[in-house]
Amino acid sequence: MKKNKKSTLWIAAVGGLTAGFLNGLFGSGGGTVIVPFLEEFLDQDEHKAHATAILIILCFTLVSLIFYGMRNHLDYMLALKVSAGGVVGGLVGAKLLKKLSGSVIRKIFGACMILAAVRMVVGA
Repeated sequence: MKKNKKSTLWIAAVGGLTAGFLNGLFGSGGGTVIVPFLEEFLDQDEHKAHATAILIILCFTLVSLIFYGMRNHLDYMLALKVSAGGVVGGLVGAKLLKKLSGSVIRKIFGACMILAAVRMVVGA
């Protein structure tokens, strides 16, 4: 079924609202929702969905950062230390994304989501 621009805008807004709400509430979670959402409801291929999700999550994160910062819930030194590794990991991951097929990306992402879910339920 072909979507028109107005329905695509509404679908995108609902997905953004859901992912943004989860990101604001939990401090993360946007990617776990937004990547499958982009693929399933907005017809993005795996590569474009993962890359686009990074930009979308940046927007969510900036808003959440302001609110958490206003409430003094941030550990700046810890964030700086973890971010140093995150920058390197982000570079490696972005380079690897280009080399993997959509099928492999989907399987790795799914396995990570299952692992995260099991850890949360079991409490490990």
